[in-house]
Amino acid sequence: MEKSKILFDKAKKVIPGGVNSPVRACISVKTDPIFIEKGEGPFIYSVDDQKYIDYVLSWGPLILGHLHPQVKQAVESALQKGTSFGAPCELEVELAELIIEALPSVEMVRMVNSGTEATMSALRLARGYTKRDKVIKFIGCYHGHADSFLASAGSGVATLSIPGTPGVPSDTVAHTLLAEYNDLDQVETLFKKHGDNIAAVLVEPVAGNMGTVLPQKGFLEGLRELTHKYGSLLIFDEVITGFRVSYGGAQKYFKIDPDLTCLGKIIGGGLPVGAYGGKKEIMEQVAPCGPIYQAGTLSGNPLAMSAGIATLTQLKKEDYASLEKNTQMLALKLKEILEKKGLPVQVNQIASMFTLFFTENPVINFKSAQKSNQEIFISFYQQMRAGGIYLAPSAFETTFNSFAHTQNEWEFTLKVAEDLKF
Repeated sequence: MEKSKILFDKAKKVIPGGVNSPVRACISVKTDPIFIEKGEGPFIYSVDDQKYIDYVLSWGPLILGHLHPQVKQAVESALQKGTSFGAPCELEVELAELIIEALPSVEMVRMVNSGTEATMSALRLARGYTKRDKVIKFIGCYHGHADSFLASAGSGVATLSIPGTPGVPSDTVAHTLLAEYNDLDQVETLFKKHGDNIAAVLVEPVAGNMGTVLPQKGFLEGLRELTHKYGSLLIFDEVITGFRVSYGGAQKYFKIDPDLTCLGKIIGGGLPVGAYGGKKEIMEQVAPCGPIYQAGTLSGNPLAMSAGIATLTQLKKEDYASLEKNTQMLALKLKEILEKKGLPVQVNQIASMFTLFFTENPVINFKSAQKSNQEIFISFYQQMRAGGIYLAPSAFETTFNSFAHTQNEWEFTLKVAEDLKF
């Protein structure tokens, strides 16, 4: 990793921590980051000519793998006509139509540039629509780095053990109410106390930023009932789960009808993108239809839109059930291999997402996720990376599978795991 080391040293002189997103620094796994030269299919290649099977996939969006031919062709074609217009183009209409067709609850959609923009804008819309201030979020769920969401945010905040929310005014976070994921009683208590001022409940329908944590039976249904009862909106953050848990997202998988949905990752096919959408009555409150302002110069830019259209069009043809079956096989065989080495292992898996937690107890929320043995994870991560397997450098992230991975990659991954020493 000689060239990666040189680049990291150079980066630290000009970029805070040497990275443009904190977890990439690999601090929690006690190693330096790998600088990537290129990606192709299920593989990435470092600047030191090392080949890795990629289970990070740009943190989720590359469900078709790197440089999928149709996505590459679409972006190259769009590039010939321009990169950004700051004006409407046909491609943004086409992608909006695909999203609305796929997601049961979405009647209108607004394009933005990131998942953070999507969640931030959806919360502003919910507050403006309901004329209320407070939001309920769940401990360990990450919804981007907007001020309101950095209370107990899991993911990178937890990975780096950053306390509280430095730089965020206390009166801003005061409007964020916290509950444990999968604990309906706590949510109901908050509604009984603050119900007339709660604009929305914002939730990852499958948590992906405390590791993969599934909703327990009745949890999402209970949130829907409580928000209806108290006149609040239910916002699904499907930045990770949208078009990954199923083509219709987690809302179709679990048959829940949220008021607003936040999207990102896959709908850009690897390019920066986000979106929020929902019921027409609510979405028409967004400017210029209504008084709630949100804007973005690069929103709906033709490169991101073309990548998204190509990705969703291809995903319509893919076999999600087969990918889920193969992901479950991989996760359970990894668990079996590690347990034979005397390690405590829990596996949480849904569709093409899974996380291995090194703990004896089931993981149902952030509190139980934090009981996972970090020292074992560090050794696991370092040895797997040395063997050519690229995993997220955090115990609080998700492992992503893709349609580009094949039996060869999964078998190689299992062989590397069998050779681990603890």
